[in-house]
Amino acid sequence: MQSAVLEARKPHARSRVTNGATLFNTNEPIDGRSQASRRFRDILGQLVADLGGSDRLSEAQRQLCRRVALMCWECERLEARSIAGEQIDLDVFGQLSDRIGRAVQRLGIRRVPRNITPSPLAEHFARPATSKVEA
Repeated sequence: MQSAVLEARKPHARSRVTNGATLFNTNEPIDGRSQASRRFRDILGQLVADLGGSDRLSEAQRQLCRRVALMCWECERLEARSIAGEQIDLDVFGQLSDRIGRAVQRLGIRRVPRNITPSPLAEHFARPATSKVEA
């Protein structure tokens, strides 16, 4: 017998995050137009797209994508501060980078090489040379 807690609930009985109405479950308002919020959504969206889209992900994969997106955003923030000449904690940066790598492996995201068609110039140089002798 299944617990009533685990049975499927009607959409109106679920949280706004589950229904996709908001990105964060908080009582404090978050401005979704802020640069940080937009970048977080961009990273999260691209991670989800890399895995085939939201409808193909388990809840565990969705949650892990959110964590990876946050760590990626934080690494970008640290990188920008470092490039601006500020001191950053390289141990924290390294730990975040390593955790991102491990999480991405768990998610199964890997680089897929593209089939690159040769350019017309490359095709030209790939042809055998013909010698013309003028008389």
